[in-house]
Amino acid sequence: MATSRGIRVTDGRRVVVVPADALEWQFVRSSGPGGQHVNRTSSKAVVRFDVGRCVGLPEDVRQRFLARERSRLTQEGVLVISSQRHREQPRNAADCLAKLSAILEQALVRPTPRRRTKTPRSAVRDRLDEKKRRSKTKRLRCRPDE
Repeated sequence: MATSRGIRVTDGRRVVVVPADALEWQFVRSSGPGGQHVNRTSSKAVVRFDVGRCVGLPEDVRQRFLARERSRLTQEGVLVISSQRHREQPRNAADCLAKLSAILEQALVRPTPRRRTKTPRSAVRDRLDEKKRRSKTKRLRCRPDE
């Protein structure tokens, strides 16, 4: 959820707040629909989020965020999100915040550790029985020894 004080994301147990001063906004000219008007207005919204220096992120969330989004980060560790889907600047800014909120919600989720399961004895027995049957079939195709 985007507020005037930044972004507030929750997973039901924890709340992560990204302050507004951690976001750096830029508005530039947009491509796409709008006719001549698009040449005069800066409706495209670009937000930069410095993940490394944000004080509102817990360390485990920060690590998951960096791991998930490493292909989208700049060399300085800044995530750049842009939107030019709409013709109005505020709607594009809200779209950028929604994209960032979705990324943060995914980073909040702790992955469940994989528990190794043991192969059932019956499966091992069936596999070995099948190997023996196949071996016998192939053995019977050979010429008998003299």
